[in-house]
Amino acid sequence: MLSIIGTRAIKRSTVFSSGIIALAGGASIAKCQQQESSHRYNGNSLFVPTLEASVRAMRLARTAFLIVLDYELGKISVLQEGGKEELELALLEKELEEKERKLKKAQIEYASSKSEENLEMTPEDRKVLKVKQKHRMQDAANDLAKAEEKLTSMEVVSTKSKLHRKAARRLLDLCRQNGGVYIKVGQHLANLDYLIPGEYVEVLSSLYDEAPQSDYNDVCRVIEEELNGKVDELFDNFVPAPIASASLAQVHVAFDKKTGKKLAVKIQHAGLRETSRGDIFAVTCVVRVIDSLFTDFTFAWIVDEMTPNLPKELDFTLEGANSERAAKHLKKSGLDCIVPRVVWDHSAPRVLTMEFEEGFKATDIESIEQSGLKKHDIAKLVSSVFNSQVFLSSFVHCDPHPGNILLRNKNGKPQMVLLDHGLYKEIDDNFRIRYAELWKSLMLADLKGIEESCYAMGIDKAYPLFSAMLTARPYDEIIERSKTGSFSASNAAPDSQADKAVIRGYAQQYLS
Repeated sequence: MLSIIGTRAIKRSTVFSSGIIALAGGASIAKCQQQESSHRYNGNSLFVPTLEASVRAMRLARTAFLIVLDYELGKISVLQEGGKEELELALLEKELEEKERKLKKAQIEYASSKSEENLEMTPEDRKVLKVKQKHRMQDAANDLAKAEEKLTSMEVVSTKSKLHRKAARRLLDLCRQNGGVYIKVGQHLANLDYLIPGEYVEVLSSLYDEAPQSDYNDVCRVIEEELNGKVDELFDNFVPAPIASASLAQVHVAFDKKTGKKLAVKIQHAGLRETSRGDIFAVTCVVRVIDSLFTDFTFAWIVDEMTPNLPKELDFTLEGANSERAAKHLKKSGLDCIVPRVVWDHSAPRVLTMEFEEGFKATDIESIEQSGLKKHDIAKLVSSVFNSQVFLSSFVHCDPHPGNILLRNKNGKPQMVLLDHGLYKEIDDNFRIRYAELWKSLMLADLKGIEESCYAMGIDKAYPLFSAMLTARPYDEIIERSKTGSFSASNAAPDSQADKAVIRGYAQQYLS
């Protein structure tokens, strides 16, 4: 019987893989060839990038096949092993799934305010019902959190956790080996801490600090192709080792030949421009296949978001223009935030040269304490900068992770340095007004106002999730404040496991 089930799992994975290979492999080659025909490169120079993109697509297909096979075979691993601890873990995992369903049901009941049952009740009865529903939801969240803690505390790692971690490591290896677009996708996944298993977030988060580096010879070649000159002719003391490397580019220190100023030179990884569309197409094909075969997979929106934006991020002249526009607004706002000045004489679509600005990461607690800066002042400045972009300039930085926000001490007060202006979003006045109304409703715990504002922005039933994402607090706290008129919920325990379970529940409810 086990061999039959295993054979079926392999067959299903093989069918899945065949579809991916046909779409991601062959289509990637066709897409690359179609795309590259419009570039200024000759046919010979296209051969290697196209071949490399095709090899990456095949690696992707292989990785997807192995992950699906792991999960399919994992369903019967407990029966094969048959140990007491494994069976106990399997029972606990089943219990977790049941508690997740109970929490989901309790959340739906508690968040709903328009059911027929509620409308037929007197205000007093409705109030009593809501209290009961709240307690049921909190009890369900606490039960789930306790079960998760019990699972975590067990010496034997659960089969499900092993599978998640194994799959995450396969993805990590793929991202590191393929680089570029694949690292970008991996970084997106690492941010979905409420949406995907924690093992994926933990493993893939290393992509932020361990992005592959381009060989120095490739760096020199890109600079020469873009700026029409040798590195030592353009810069003084160009440092071969990068000070930072990311998914699309890496940064080197150099000095201006005329002024002697310290510079930060951002160089795009070699070959990325030539193969990026083929890589995106391959990733999109795989995601579409997975999305069509597995109902629990709901992350196709990631590629929908990346596909139109990546070409913009690959043109560093757009990044330079974005940075100047952002700097102009920030100067007008009066906020102490610096945007590195672009050196246009040494900039091009794949090379961006800026004046070097010192600072430490906004999340570097040790450096913050050594600098003598107050955390309250830092929080106020950082939030004011982005609020100013959202509500005043309407030109919003779309990648504000810790590596792009530097701090330094200026006369006892924090000064912020904002980096990486490759991706911006321009929002219209209607959205800004609606978003401001939403925040007002969130602060005042105006439930009707929250629903109306979210609906106006295209968020219908998912308003509890969106509210939880914005405030990093469970939506039931807002409901509680709507009754008490307070700006803070009673007995609120920040970052408790139960609260995290509630927010995860909202995410699974509205994104599944």
